[in-house]
Amino acid sequence: MSDLESFRQDVRSWLEANCPPEMREPVRDEADLCWGGRNASFKNDAQRRWLELMAERGWTVPDWPRDYGGGGLSPAEAKILKQEMARIGARSPLYSFGISMLGPALLKYGTEAQKRRFLPEIARGEIRWCQGYSEPNAGSDLASLQTRAEDRGDNWVVNGQKVWTSYADKADWIFCLVRTEPKAPKHKGISFLLFDMATEGVSTRPIRLISGASPFCETFFDEVRVPRDQVVGEINKGWDVAKYLLGHEREMISGMGVAPGADGTLGRLLADKAGRDGEGRIADPFLRVDIARFDIDALAFGAMSERFLDELKAGRAHPAQPSMMKYAGTELNKRRNEIVMLAGGADFLEWESEASRGGKTAREWLRSKANSIEGGTSEIQLGIVAKRILELPGS
Repeated sequence: MSDLESFRQDVRSWLEANCPPEMREPVRDEADLCWGGRNASFKNDAQRRWLELMAERGWTVPDWPRDYGGGGLSPAEAKILKQEMARIGARSPLYSFGISMLGPALLKYGTEAQKRRFLPEIARGEIRWCQGYSEPNAGSDLASLQTRAEDRGDNWVVNGQKVWTSYADKADWIFCLVRTEPKAPKHKGISFLLFDMATEGVSTRPIRLISGASPFCETFFDEVRVPRDQVVGEINKGWDVAKYLLGHEREMISGMGVAPGADGTLGRLLADKAGRDGEGRIADPFLRVDIARFDIDALAFGAMSERFLDELKAGRAHPAQPSMMKYAGTELNKRRNEIVMLAGGADFLEWESEASRGGKTAREWLRSKANSIEGGTSEIQLGIVAKRILELPGS
């Protein structure tokens, strides 16, 4: 038996023995997601226990170094763990912007003191982060941001506003882009700060979306004092950190395009809802064609995602690949939601009953429209692909 085969057997045995039955059920709603944090709220003891068990092994971040709370697994071992969790339907023990976005940036740009301070807390689910990037007049043109940080000796003093800060009202800390040199060209003079959301002068206000609910907030900074050692990377060179983090954010968002269901097909999930013909197929032939096309594209995207992640972990990925993945994944997710709504017909437009779980399907369909905006619009991603991958001439 090879080392990887032996590792797979060990992982399989451990998961079978330790993953609670409740953590093998499909995610139904927001309460089924564990976000951790200093004010963490657990749906049940099984959710808490699953986080503790996985964090103890470093498997919330299996490919991070052990010194920073990770599992120290090789890329091949981390892939096996992911496969074995999928085999039994195990939920992720922790959802975290610290894991998907900030952690990789700290591993690359953070000081040793910053890594040892923040990464183990992220891995254990003890700190919850939000992202302070977009502003009312700096969305797709993010480098136009105007939130400023003034040098006051031992501290930076931050003033300004961010918008679309997901879960800012629940976050413990924020990673935030600020302008530290107003006279520099717009991509220069930006720094990357970390600070506690409980700091005096920080306030948030929720934003409602058309779906009726939202994780988004407006976030305001009024004379917020931030210690100087909480800058990640070089002062005035935060754009480098920001771009690197955006690549990981786009990778995370692109995951929406991966095929759903244990067998990887939308058709099987929708057959009963859409109605079957005498041969057991989806009755509507036009809907059947749409689903088949989607399933083929989603399975192809899943294969492409696997290859991209392998290349990313090996350091061979093109810097613009996350933009390609983000565009493809979010467009697929919008298609998925459109097809689900078509399959359910008028019944899926219902909005408030217990039977529809508060209009879950309709709300997800509406929410999916934002996927091609957040993290950089589809138009921006296509522009990056055209320029950086296809090397087409600019205007």
